[in-house]
Amino acid sequence: GQFIKLNLVTLQFILSIALQALLLSSSYGSLEPYDLLYNNAVEAFYRNDYKDVVRHMEGALRSYAEVRQTKVRCRLRCQNQHPFDSASMDLQFFDVVLRRSYCQNECIEEKVGTQSMHKISEDVIQDFHRRIPYNYLQLAYQKLKQLDKAAAAAHTYFQANPESVEMDQNLEQYKALEGTNLDHFVDREARPHQRSFSAGVKLYDNANYEEAISLFEEALQEYYRADVECRALCQGPQRFEEQDHILYRYSLYQLVSDHFTQVLHCEHECVRDLSTRPGRLSPMENYLPLHYDYLQFAYYQLNMVEEALACAQSYLLFHEGDEFMTENVEYYREAIGHDLKPREVRPWLLINISLRSVMTDMTRGNLIIHYPLSKWQPLYCKAGRGSFFVGGHSLGTTAIEGLTCFLILCVCSVGGPLVYDSVQLIQNSQALNGTQRVLLDDVMSVEECAELKNLTITMAGDGYRGKMSPHTPNERFEGATVLKALQYGYEGRVPLKSARLFYDVSERARRIIESYFLLNSTLHFSYTHLVCRTAITGQQDHRNDLSHPIHADNCLLDPEANECWKEAPAYTYRDYSALLYLNGDFEGGEFIFTEMDAKTVTAQVKPKCGRMVGFSSGGENPHGVRAVTRGQRCAVALWFTLDPLFRELERLQADEVVQALDNQSSQSKWDTSLNINPKDEL
Repeated sequence: GQFIKLNLVTLQFILSIALQALLLSSSYGSLEPYDLLYNNAVEAFYRNDYKDVVRHMEGALRSYAEVRQTKVRCRLRCQNQHPFDSASMDLQFFDVVLRRSYCQNECIEEKVGTQSMHKISEDVIQDFHRRIPYNYLQLAYQKLKQLDKAAAAAHTYFQANPESVEMDQNLEQYKALEGTNLDHFVDREARPHQRSFSAGVKLYDNANYEEAISLFEEALQEYYRADVECRALCQGPQRFEEQDHILYRYSLYQLVSDHFTQVLHCEHECVRDLSTRPGRLSPMENYLPLHYDYLQFAYYQLNMVEEALACAQSYLLFHEGDEFMTENVEYYREAIGHDLKPREVRPWLLINISLRSVMTDMTRGNLIIHYPLSKWQPLYCKAGRGSFFVGGHSLGTTAIEGLTCFLILCVCSVGGPLVYDSVQLIQNSQALNGTQRVLLDDVMSVEECAELKNLTITMAGDGYRGKMSPHTPNERFEGATVLKALQYGYEGRVPLKSARLFYDVSERARRIIESYFLLNSTLHFSYTHLVCRTAITGQQDHRNDLSHPIHADNCLLDPEANECWKEAPAYTYRDYSALLYLNGDFEGGEFIFTEMDAKTVTAQVKPKCGRMVGFSSGGENPHGVRAVTRGQRCAVALWFTLDPLFRELERLQADEVVQALDNQSSQSKWDTSLNINPKDEL
C-alpha cells in the first residue's frame, strides 16, 4: 500500500511539472543566446563594421558567462534543497531526481529564458573554449584605436593559443606602441585559483614567504570553489558514447545508471580540468598537493611551525608515506612537542597523484637522477653515497628548486669521445649554463662549408617545409632535405659530390652527438634539413622579432606556467638536436638558450663555419635564433630520436641511394630499381 501511494504521489508530481512547464514556458524573459551573438559579430567583422563586432562579441562573452553561472547557482541551490541522502528507496530516489530537475529548470529559465534557446553547437562551444572570440576582438579594438583593450584581448587569446606565431608578433607590436603599458596585458579569462597560485610561486621563488602564503591560501579557497562549480556543471544532460540518452533503446534503470556513470566521470575529470592551463591538454602534475607543499615550507620559514605541520600532514593525505614529507612532519612534531591533525581536505580530492618513477642515465661521467616533475615542484635531496649538488653547490638536506638533482659519484670526464680528431670541444653544459648541452668547433672544414653553402644557393626556392617565411616575414628561408639533394644530384641539377657531402656530414654529426652524450642505444635521424635564412633588404629597421621564436623541440613551451607540455603538435619523440653552421659572415642570427620563461638568456652562440651546438630536445633546453639583420645564415639542422619507430623515412631512402652509389661507383647511372621519383615534394 505504501508503494502504491508513493507511486500515485510521484505521478501527480510529474503531471504538475508538465502543466506548470506549459504555463511558464512563454512567460519569462530571455537572455540572447551567445551563439547568435557570436555569429552576428563574425558577420560584422567581414563587413568591416568593427563597432558591431565589439558590441556583439562582448555581448556573446557576457551571455556565455551568465548562462554558466546561472547553471552553477541553480544546480547548487536545488541540490541543497533536494539532497539524495534523504532517499532510501527506489521511488523516493526518483522523486528526488524529479524534484531537483524541476527546481533547476525553473530556476535557470527564470534567469536566462527557455533553455532550448541555449543549446549550442559543439563547434561554437569549442570556439569559446579556444578563446576564438578574443582574436576577433583584438582586431576590432585595434581598428577602433582602443589599444588597451586590443592588448588585453590579444593577451587573453594568446594564453590559450601559445603556439600562435602571429598573435605573438601582434603582442610584441602592442608592447612597442605608445598608449599601452604592461597593465593592459591581462588575461580576461584567467582562472582565479591558477592566477593566485602562479603569483604565489613567483613570490615564493623570491623568498617573499609572507605574501606567498597569502596567495597560496587564496588559491586554495579559489580551487575548492572552482571544484564545487565544476561538479555542479556535471549535473546536467550527459552524452554517452557520442549518443544522446534519449536515443537509447534501453530500460529506465540502464538509462539512469548510464547517466550517473557519466556524471561521476565528469566530476572525476574536474581534478584534471582545474589543474590544466588554457590551451593545454596535460594538467600540471601534483597541482593541488603542491599548494600544501609550498605552504608548509613557507610557514616554516616564518617560524610558524604549527601551520607548517598541518600543511605537511595535509600533503601526506595525497601522498601517504612520502619519505621527505614524513621526515618534515617528524621534525615539526619535535619542534612543537605535539601532533596536529591535517587541514581539512575534501575527501573526493584525495587521489594518489604518484610521482613518476626515477630514471637514471650516465651522462658526462656523472650519474644523473632525473625527476620528471614540474619546475615548481620542490625537491628534497638527502645526502647518501656521495653528495647532492646543483650548480656546484652541496645541498645536504636543503630544499631546492629544479628538475634534476646531480649525484656526483665520480668526475670521470667532461663528456664522451668526439670520434673525429679534428673536432674541438669549446663549451660543455656547465659553461653553457644548462644541462645536456655542448658546443664544438671544426666539425667541418672551410672547404666543406663553402661547398654545402653553394649547394643551398643552387637549390634556392625550396622553402622550409614549403613555406618561404615560416617564422618571420622579414627573412627568406631556403633549403633542402638529404633525399632531395640526392635526387637533384641524380638529375644533374646540383653536383652529386655536394649532395653526398650533405649526407656524410649529417652522419658525422649524428655519430658525434651519440658518442659525446654517452648514449647506450643507437641515435636515429628524425629530420634533417639544410636551411639558409636571408635578411630581406628594407625590412630590418626596428625589428623586434626573432628569426626563430623561443621553443623546445619535443614539447610545447608554456612560459607563463614554466612548463613544457609533451603533447601534439610537438614532436614528442625527438630526444636530441644539433645545429651545424656553414658560415658566420652575416649580422645577427645568434643562437640562444633561455630559461623556461622564454626571456632570460642563459647562453649565446655565434655561428661560424664548422661550429656545432648539440643539446637534448626537451623543456630543459628552450632555444631560439636572434633576427638575421644582414646577409645569409646557413646551417644543417638535425633532430634525432632514440625510438626506431620514429626514424626519418626519407633518411632510410637516402641510405638506400647511397648504398647503391657505393656499390655501383664505377657506373655512370643509378640503379633504376630504387624507384625514386625526383619530383616528389618532401
